Amino acid sequence: MAASGPAAPDGESTGGVRAALGGLTTRGRSFLAAGVAAAICAYVLGQGDLLRVGLLLAVLPLVCVAVLHRTRHQVAAGRRLSPQRVPAGGEARVHLRIDNVSRMPTGLLMLQDHVPYVLGPRPRFVLDRMDAGGRREVSYRVRSDLRGRYPLGPLQLRLNDPFGMCELTRSFSAYDTLTVIPRTEPLPPVRLAGEASGYGDGRQRSLALAGEDDVIPRGYRYGDDLRRVHWRSTARYGELMVRREEQPQRARCTVLLDTRAVAYQGAGPDSAFEWAVSGAASVLVHMLERGFSVRLLTDTGSVLPGEGSDGFAGATQDSADAAGLMMDTLAVVDHSDGVGLSRAYDVLRGADEGLLVAFIGDLDEEQAAVVARMRQRSGAAVAFVLDSGAWLTGGPVDGAVHERTRGLREAGWTVPAVRPGASLADLWRQAGGAAVVPGAPGGGSTGFSGGWS
Repeated sequence: MAASGPAAPDGESTGGVRAALGGLTTRGRSFLAAGVAAAICAYVLGQGDLLRVGLLLAVLPLVCVAVLHRTRHQVAAGRRLSPQRVPAGGEARVHLRIDNVSRMPTGLLMLQDHVPYVLGPRPRFVLDRMDAGGRREVSYRVRSDLRGRYPLGPLQLRLNDPFGMCELTRSFSAYDTLTVIPRTEPLPPVRLAGEASGYGDGRQRSLALAGEDDVIPRGYRYGDDLRRVHWRSTARYGELMVRREEQPQRARCTVLLDTRAVAYQGAGPDSAFEWAVSGAASVLVHMLERGFSVRLLTDTGSVLPGEGSDGFAGATQDSADAAGLMMDTLAVVDHSDGVGLSRAYDVLRGADEGLLVAFIGDLDEEQAAVVARMRQRSGAAVAFVLDSGAWLTGGPVDGAVHERTRGLREAGWTVPAVRPGASLADLWRQAGGAAVVPGAPGGGSTGFSGGWS
């Protein structure tokens, strides 16, 4: 529960008393006007009893103003999101807590939280009287079909005195942020040929031992197999030494996301760009779960989020943490002003970066040639090429797109046919030849045993 702290009345900077007097309700103004009128009449008519009645009527709302104004630091609130990160189309619940930390009870309270319009209507609650030290908890739901980061707050609270003479608005300064991440689609564990996987049957290993002269020993630890004792090193160092175990190498995967504004038409949750973002998120999560070191690359050449110079995540941190960092990045990714993919090519060239999965928008001949050259710098590659015009109109894929994809296939890319509204899981299975990993559900083990052909 993130505490918002004490509330401060609106308009406090322009004078707390004036702001408090401005909070008089119709009843309070009526009492004040009646009291002043009665006092004037008593003075004119010389009626002492009427003067006392007038003073009582006039003083009562002023006393309520003073009492309510003195409670400006006696009401605290907190907000808690459950969960703080939700996929697009999912719901999150916001829990609000109000504490009366003063020694006086409150009247009716009207609670209002500020939320962006894309999350739904602005929630309002009416709370009954709260005793001294009392607490009230309420909650509401928010939902968005559009990914992004949305501020929740500040919280506003309207306070009433027990007589209903005065009403003040308290504004809390703290707010929280709800992160709406792209939808992810579970991908099937298919068998892919040509590239070693993360920690599956086809994992790569780096042997610590290349020969008797190249061995790298370490000190003996309780439970080590005595057959791994290296006697030459033991004699040299004067203590029991054993050979190191084989060190598994995590296979690498780069997910390329084309964000060029010129490559996509249309907008909204069903647009081609949102499908590409959701597809990139699904592949990132899928590959991290299978033990790959993964990085996200955009057409601008930005590597996100990055763990060192190579930008790969998951090598030293938990896969869930790495996935969370990338999901936060994809939640706010937007179109770039670039017109080409040369910057991404510059990042990829020069070394074998393992598996390359690309989500690409509309391509002209020049950019198709750039993408084709990326395949030469990667061990294996698959491309999902989208025709944004077809997504916008719902018509067939343009013939020029078929020409571009044919050129990519000739360069060695695996290019599944992407139609508007296609399921990424079906395309993933199509790219892998629909061969299921032995031991997984329906006949497979967990993880890939190969790579892309």
